[in-house]
Amino acid sequence: MAAPVSSIRNLGPASDAAFARAGITSAERLREMGPDAAYEALLQSGARPHFIAYYALVMGLQGRPWNDCAGAEKAALRARFDAIKARTEGGGGDSPDAAIEAMLDRIGTGLRR
Repeated sequence: MAAPVSSIRNLGPASDAAFARAGITSAERLREMGPDAAYEALLQSGARPHFIAYYALVMGLQGRPWNDCAGAEKAALRARFDAIKARTEGGGGDSPDAAIEAMLDRIGTGLRR
């Protein structure tokens, strides 16, 4: 029997459901895909982008606590996250609220609801 996604450090039961909607139903499959491809599949399945969730995934796959990320490493992960987000959202567009949305995302609150 395959290990659930939530068996990966930093991921809980909600991760099992979210990744299942993206077609990722086991920890083994998530590890095979790697964090970037798995997170991109998650966003393509309708999940909202959230930087902390992304780097918690990366840290978890390395066996590290979610908050064990800082400095240059965190900046590099932010660049990877932004690239994944741009691919899945088409780059943000020119809507009047685009700048506000970008700032809200940058501080970790995600898209306005």
